[in-house]
Amino acid sequence: MLTMQDKMNTRVHPQWVEQHFEWYRAAWIECGELIDHYGFKWWKKQEPDLEQVRLEAIDIWHFGMSALFVEGKSIDAIATEMEADIQAHQPSGEGVREATEALALNCLQTKGFSVSLFWDLMLASELDFDSLYTAYVGKNVLNFFRQDHGYKDGTYIKNWSGKEDNEHLVEVVDALDKGAEDFASQVYSALEKRYRELALD
Repeated sequence: MLTMQDKMNTRVHPQWVEQHFEWYRAAWIECGELIDHYGFKWWKKQEPDLEQVRLEAIDIWHFGMSALFVEGKSIDAIATEMEADIQAHQPSGEGVREATEALALNCLQTKGFSVSLFWDLMLASELDFDSLYTAYVGKNVLNFFRQDHGYKDGTYIKNWSGKEDNEHLVEVVDALDKGAEDFASQVYSALEKRYRELALD
């Protein structure tokens, strides 16, 4: 996943690591969006939308992994640190809101990203590693798709026939064999077909 994230970020800016973008800021803002989907307004009836919560968690993971890259550190070294962090961590057992707030607070205090606190959020939102990986690959493909179709210059259409592209992504991924070797290519092809039929026609 680190390699895929590096490729995506390089697509946006070839020297992205050296730019010192504030990835932590993007991560904590996504935390707010996640809580909005889970619900926090005690003054009105709200039902947690766990599917959207998990999608927001995937977005946080994109930004969080990006925050772990520093000049001179290899992907293997980052992966080793991530693994050690998770193995040494004792899960907090917190709920979705509390785990999200703890992660956001850490982002703000350290201007970095805590893999172990993200792990707590995964557990709270019932997101296992296989599901994280599958959803991450899907979202990574969508991000490439967006870039290929004008996201950076503002010509990309994000709403396809009344639904955001994220929602179409969920439907596409659900219909495919997630264990296929060319899973990522299948996702891209299916998105392209839908985009032509629903957004461009």
